[in-house]
Amino acid sequence: MGAITYDMEIPTSISAEKMFKALALDGNTIIPKALPHAITSVQTLEGDGGVGTIKLTTFGEGSVHKSVKHRIDSLDKENFTYSYSIIEGGALDVFESISYHIKIVATPDGGCICKNRSIYTPKCDAQVSEEEIKAGKERASDIFKKVEAYLLANPNW
Repeated sequence: MGAITYDMEIPTSISAEKMFKALALDGNTIIPKALPHAITSVQTLEGDGGVGTIKLTTFGEGSVHKSVKHRIDSLDKENFTYSYSIIEGGALDVFESISYHIKIVATPDGGCICKNRSIYTPKCDAQVSEEEIKAGKERASDIFKKVEAYLLANPNW
């Protein structure tokens, strides 16, 4: 089985600059606040937040996985793009690699579109069902929507 790639676009009324800042630059703080039951913490283990930084995300009670480490592969503050790869934990028991590529695009109405490309490369003997792929899409979509809701509820953040 080759790589499984899916693209998703989520429109929001939040400005591109604010959404990028919340997801890519201040994610350690915002994401656990926006998803308190799903993600208990995001902490930087190595680096200054730029390319090469290693972060640890700890999931809430009842999650399939306890935690995951990821590495920031690219970060472009001017073009609002951000890429990272899972390097430990999570679903790496089934996948050889997992990477996410996020681009926040401003819209004429002052909002933005959060574009996400997820690439999952299964291990040679792994079988991945459509239901597992659908669940992954739903989790990714939920993160964007919960961050949007948090920012709307906390406009002075």
